[in-house]
Amino acid sequence: MTAYPALLALAVLGVSAAVSGLALLGVRRVRPSAVLMVFAGLAIISGAVLEATRGGYAPRLTFIIGGALLAPLALTAYPALTWRHPVDFVSLVVIGGSGVLAVVWAESDAAVTTMLLVIGCALIAHTWWKIERAPDRDRWALKWMALAGSLVVITMFISPFLQPGPVGEVIAYLAMSTVAPALYVGVRRPEVVDVRGLMVRFVVFVTAVVGYVALFMTVESLVEILGGRVPPPGTLAIIGAVAATTFHPLQVVLRAVVDVLLFGARPDPLGAATQVVGHIGDDPVLALRAIREALVLPYCALRLDGKTVAESGAAVTHTRTLPLALGPDRHGELAVGLRPGDLTLPPGDSHVLSLVAPLLAQTLRARALADELRESRGQAITAIEEERRRLRRDLHDGLGARLSGIAFTSDALRNTLRTDPTGAEDLLRTLRQETVTALEDIRGLVYAMRPPALDELGLVTALRQQALALRTPNGTPLRVDLRADRLQALPAAVEVAAYRIVVEALTNVARHSTSTNATVSLTLCEEALEIEITDDGSTGTPWQPGVGIASMRERAAELRGTLSAECTPRGGRVHAVLPIPP
Repeated sequence: MTAYPALLALAVLGVSAAVSGLALLGVRRVRPSAVLMVFAGLAIISGAVLEATRGGYAPRLTFIIGGALLAPLALTAYPALTWRHPVDFVSLVVIGGSGVLAVVWAESDAAVTTMLLVIGCALIAHTWWKIERAPDRDRWALKWMALAGSLVVITMFISPFLQPGPVGEVIAYLAMSTVAPALYVGVRRPEVVDVRGLMVRFVVFVTAVVGYVALFMTVESLVEILGGRVPPPGTLAIIGAVAATTFHPLQVVLRAVVDVLLFGARPDPLGAATQVVGHIGDDPVLALRAIREALVLPYCALRLDGKTVAESGAAVTHTRTLPLALGPDRHGELAVGLRPGDLTLPPGDSHVLSLVAPLLAQTLRARALADELRESRGQAITAIEEERRRLRRDLHDGLGARLSGIAFTSDALRNTLRTDPTGAEDLLRTLRQETVTALEDIRGLVYAMRPPALDELGLVTALRQQALALRTPNGTPLRVDLRADRLQALPAAVEVAAYRIVVEALTNVARHSTSTNATVSLTLCEEALEIEITDDGSTGTPWQPGVGIASMRERAAELRGTLSAECTPRGGRVHAVLPIPP
């Protein structure tokens, strides 16, 4: 009669298999394995119920059907049932046949145990073979199954040593109950955790535990042989403490051994950093390739504002990111893929990446500045072409037509000069008027390109002269307080933009504000000219951006500057910052 705790653990095992199998029925390729899992779980649950209520031979037979026939076949068919390859076919025959023999010889403990050993060895060999040749999707699922199977094998090995009685059985059954959920995770969510890393750490930990126990028992046996009696508890405690000092070093050594077996020797951090720094230049792809080769990484990528701008290698599921300092307006990061088996970046790799991250950030900044320069040059070329088109149109439609009229008037004057002196005199007056108008058109074109007053008087004096001509709608002069202390010579583009912005702002004050006073402040900073125009009046309504404000903003934007125009409780305010190139 099986103890009730063990029966309860068996029921948990059956429920785990049945529920996980039902959850996997929706996946077509796993459906054969899922159906077998459901029936295996139901068989184990039925056996537990029969053992608790009736006892006898029926529960034993039911357990063997579920645990020795249906469950192994479910694992063999996972994650997809294949039988055409000779290895698959032989494995199905061996595992299925052994399960059938275990059912037929259910009354013989020796026969059932033998068949279970055959099934276990065949499952391990077949799973190993499938992992070696399966596609990536199936390989992930098989690794989850192998991880749970390894836990079961280790638990069944050590559970008899924990405590006599049903405790070992309960622990073994509970360990088995993790297999079915692992199968579900391997199909539905295989990438939720890096199972390769878990397997490496699990193998290292179990091996270290076995080594610790072996060392403890060896020393304890030697002490018992030399002393002729079982060591007292104090001696055992000392032996355990001494043996425990080897546990962590043993893990480190084993992890390094497994690491080298899987990935090869890791590079020296200083040497890797030197190698990477020597390859970082203007091309980030070459820099990423150097990082991958130096640190043996599967994947590297540079991201700018959430978008990948350069990458090297094949993308992997698990990555780690390092921020790159690109300034307050941009966010950059370096993403590196973890090696198979790694859950985090080793300290040496993190140190190397922390050394090269500033250089990569500099590369990104250089690329961004180059892109901005190309964009700026494109905008400048476009603006030049637009200005040429405007000049061509103005010259052709305005000045060209007027000069043509002057030429025709000159021809008429020559024809009538001797025959009609009075008419010739009228034509001369017309000719002079057309010439004066043409000169005014030329001045307008010149003024549109650059106000002559800037070259004749300078920025400050030209602004003062322009301010003297401003009047409010009722004819009152606009009083302007112009403050421009220590204003040095400015680049031509900045000077023209400042003049246009100030004149437009003062014109808006005169036309739309209730104020008759305005203040203009021009402050030259280290890298920019700061302009502020204020008045103490009000428009009476909130400001609506019009042609004037849009024109001021465009002039500031052409120099990559900023401009804000707003109505404050103390009056209107226009503030502009125009960068000055070095």
